Amino acid sequence: MATCNAHYYATRDPLGECGDFTTAPEISQMFGEMVGAALADVWMRAGKPERAVYAELGPGRGTLAADALRVLGAVGFEGTTHLVENSPTLRAAQSVNLPDAKHHDRLEELPPRPLLLAANEFFDALPTRQFGLDGERQIKWDGEGFFFTTEEVQREESPSRLQAMRRLAGHLKRRGGCAFVIDYGYWEGSGDTLQALRAHEKVHPLTEPGECDLTTHVDFGALAEAAREEGAAVTSMISQGSWLETLGIGARASALAAANPERTESIAHDRRRLCDEAEMGTLFKVMAVHSPDWPAPAGFPE
Repeated sequence: MATCNAHYYATRDPLGECGDFTTAPEISQMFGEMVGAALADVWMRAGKPERAVYAELGPGRGTLAADALRVLGAVGFEGTTHLVENSPTLRAAQSVNLPDAKHHDRLEELPPRPLLLAANEFFDALPTRQFGLDGERQIKWDGEGFFFTTEEVQREESPSRLQAMRRLAGHLKRRGGCAFVIDYGYWEGSGDTLQALRAHEKVHPLTEPGECDLTTHVDFGALAEAAREEGAAVTSMISQGSWLETLGIGARASALAAANPERTESIAHDRRRLCDEAEMGTLFKVMAVHSPDWPAPAGFPE
């Protein structure tokens, strides 16, 4: 999974209608604006620390960052922008949207400063191990193609995700800041969630390795435990739709429609895609990890 995704992301821009999937920031500016508003709020309540920087893990084309930074800038945030990205293709796109951003290969390269961080659909692409009754599921080659050693999967685990979260949580504990993790996933317990996407359609994960987007659902409960072990504070997990509505996406949609009456229906349609249960609203979840010295971010149940 690690090898396939490394090749996949290094050789293409997978986003949009001509790609393999569409992420929330590419659907509407409202998504990035809500992330920016939530980060702006917690930054202001933390006392507007001047050393804080904006950071993003797996930032796509830089669309989310551009929208979030526009909101952050409106409240006086002037921190630098740091993007953790390995794909040369996506780095080029990010440099167009964010010409002053600094790129990093690894999370641990982020500057030793308070972070205002977003990780949207980052953890799902990290490699995952799967286990059935007879032990770990493996992939073998029979001379003609790849095949799974078993079709039964009872549980999944991702050491790479836990390692990334520990590094992030440790940074927040030592340096301050707040991070939003947004992804499809669950709190605990799952079977087989491995999936592959190509041209917006699901295909078999072993079809054309390296040419499809491979993901598994994120175990938010495991991430929360890893973050707490490093001394960070963690909110509850909430659905993306509930989070966005609580933050005020309805009011933002109304304001956009008033300023662009010819786009009223498309704005309403985009809001439904982001928030409705039948769309992304329930499938995607949100959790915040923050310094224990910073206030809890808005939008989460107490």
